[in-house]
Amino acid sequence: MLGDITLGQFFPGDSPVHRVDPRMKLLLTALYICLTFLVKDFIGYGLLLALLLFCTLLSGLKLKFMLRSLKPILMIILFTFFLNMFFAKGDRVLFAWRFIVITEESLYFAAFMALRLVFLILGTSLLTLTTSPIALTDGLERVLKPLKLVRFPVHELSMMMTIALRFIPTLLEETDKIMKAQAARGADFDTGNLLQRAKAMVPLLVPLFISAFRRADELAIAMEARCYRGGEGRTRMKILRLQAVDYLALLLFLALLAAELLRQRLL
Repeated sequence: MLGDITLGQFFPGDSPVHRVDPRMKLLLTALYICLTFLVKDFIGYGLLLALLLFCTLLSGLKLKFMLRSLKPILMIILFTFFLNMFFAKGDRVLFAWRFIVITEESLYFAAFMALRLVFLILGTSLLTLTTSPIALTDGLERVLKPLKLVRFPVHELSMMMTIALRFIPTLLEETDKIMKAQAARGADFDTGNLLQRAKAMVPLLVPLFISAFRRADELAIAMEARCYRGGEGRTRMKILRLQAVDYLALLLFLALLAAELLRQRLL
């Protein structure tokens, strides 16, 4: 299960998706999220699926690997589906027993909510998988630069978010090592019901927190040793410049957004 978590991982490459400016990727991700919430039928989700498949193939990532990112949140997706199916209201009743009422509208609504969650996870995973943490930090800092006018700590926020993403794979690897070490000493993490498995995970927390705090302290010492004092006066090794591929990607997303809005208006 831990190996299926792809959040925070970066796979280097030279595909057109990798070459897109990180600022443009953040903007396109925001447009993609807006498009995901605008879609209200299966035709719209089909267009989103075609867009996601096109970007995935263009990035050189395997579709099977992308789908692995859904495995850790499969229970959340199923919980979202059943919660909306049982509690959403509708007129055409398909099943009724005591307080449980399932309607055709609730089934459609539950499917839409589950699909929306799936597309959100896949789209944001594509951003982190094709953008290095350093590039993501620079892009986020440049996007939020206007907030400096109100003394908002843009650089510090960007640095914290990037460090958090960067250390997710490291902490997962550390968790896997601790689980194997405790399993070698007789701990059992695979048998029993859900509550018993949750209790078995409790002894992992103490060594994991100790390891996380130790890594954080080592990182702070390393940054101080390199005279890190924040974003003031820092220069950049790579200057971000928008290229033709960035404008083409923006035109593609804007065209899809306009087409979806026009299609909904004509319906």
